[in-house]
Amino acid sequence: MAQARTIPRDSDSRDARIGSGARVRGRIHGEGDLVVEGQVEGGLSIRGDLTIAEGASVVSESVEAQSVSIAGTLEGDVAASGPVRLAAGARVRGNLRGSAVSIEEGARFSGKLDCDFDLPPELGGASRAESRGRTATRR
Repeated sequence: MAQARTIPRDSDSRDARIGSGARVRGRIHGEGDLVVEGQVEGGLSIRGDLTIAEGASVVSESVEAQSVSIAGTLEGDVAASGPVRLAAGARVRGNLRGSAVSIEEGARFSGKLDCDFDLPPELGGASRAESRGRTATRR
């Protein structure tokens, strides 16, 4: 079984970085923000913002963070207390849960979305309260 790795907190910065040449296997958890530029395989749980940079790869059953921004590749489920953002080059396979989810044109997503949203009037435009808890799927 892999050992848990704790992201160190620098007194001058809340950011931790996994560089483009790094490959990390095992569970990662920490208190600050994390930028992944390399490869991560394993659980990822942080009490800050997660950024998966362009060219980076994360394979995880569970990703938990305050907010998540993805420009690279992610395979796994995301649970964020804040927003989840997929940039134009992102490749994501898994379920996304957040306070809001944005998917830029050019991103590829396969999975389920769990967030509050307003349907446009042509789709039965329920109010936000009425649409709460609905699940949207996009492939």
